[in-house]
Amino acid sequence: MKEADFTFLKELVEAPSPTGWEMPAAAVLRARLEGVADEVVTDQLGSVHALLRGRDAQAPSVALAGHIDEVGLIVTYVTPEGFLSFKSLGGVDAAILPGLRVDIHTDEGPLLGVIGRKPIHLIDADERKVVTPLEKLFIDIGLPADVVKRRVRVGDPITVHTGLESLGEGLVVSRALDDKMGAWIAARVLEELKAAGGAKSDCWCVGSVQEEIGMRGGATSAYALDPDIFIAVEVCHATDYPDIDKRDHGEQVVGKGPVFGRGPNINHAVLARLEQEAHELELNYQLEVEPRATGTDANPAQLARGGKATALVSIADRYMHTPTEVVSLADMESCVQILTQFILGLDADTDLSV
Repeated sequence: MKEADFTFLKELVEAPSPTGWEMPAAAVLRARLEGVADEVVTDQLGSVHALLRGRDAQAPSVALAGHIDEVGLIVTYVTPEGFLSFKSLGGVDAAILPGLRVDIHTDEGPLLGVIGRKPIHLIDADERKVVTPLEKLFIDIGLPADVVKRRVRVGDPITVHTGLESLGEGLVVSRALDDKMGAWIAARVLEELKAAGGAKSDCWCVGSVQEEIGMRGGATSAYALDPDIFIAVEVCHATDYPDIDKRDHGEQVVGKGPVFGRGPNINHAVLARLEQEAHELELNYQLEVEPRATGTDANPAQLARGGKATALVSIADRYMHTPTEVVSLADMESCVQILTQFILGLDADTDLSV
């Protein structure tokens, strides 16, 4: 991966953007695409829409959407002693929280804190056998109670204090790869289309918001933009590490190529064209079965207005919704190539009927 592209990924992933507070990540995405897209706007909800106009109004239009929100926490109470109680923003596993360093995003700027609980010496034997619930955890920011109460407000969002690093050979580890990595891929496709002289189709890069609490940005963007094709660019669960039952969860391997969803939420014609492009480019891809709703922005997009031809293209992600998500850079770059060629191949004769 080129150094500039890696830097873009790092900036996007590390921009704190818990659900409902996506503004820093949106700013990174807008800055990257200002000189690429013909139009970059942010809608009322906060989603970024970057449009690269096509050469043929009859060619089907495409929206590539990666959500720019991340799971996080939110302050619910400040104790008399100056410790913070909190709840989750999105699906957060309480088991991984004790001992983490976090950033509390206040009106005056971020404050570093640590998530505390009683040490093991003071926990009863029976209590050690269960996960400490959120309401039993607290955040210590190391300041006097009067200072905490002056600087921290109920409703301040919280993110984990970790960033993007290289891991092993060709992998990266970070919080929030779900799904700012998807927004990175969508932006890179727009750049590749621009470098190729543009496509026949109108193409949007969508940085959608509030996916983690109900796919809200995906729903509003699909309705407002009204594309013919909507592709959610996401992460899926890697199943290549211990204790994952492949009979139940399928086989998705980090480093074996992007993963195409297959099921009722997926347009068969779009999937067939994606597979064809992967074969022609001689790039590996994988399949993941989605027997019901996908739980991604593809789900509301499929039902927007009169319905959209939707697809789900994912990157296998180990340890999703933790501060140590792991993905392959090669998988991401293959995904960019396949999606770019897919869009370049669309024209007025493209048949999306199923």
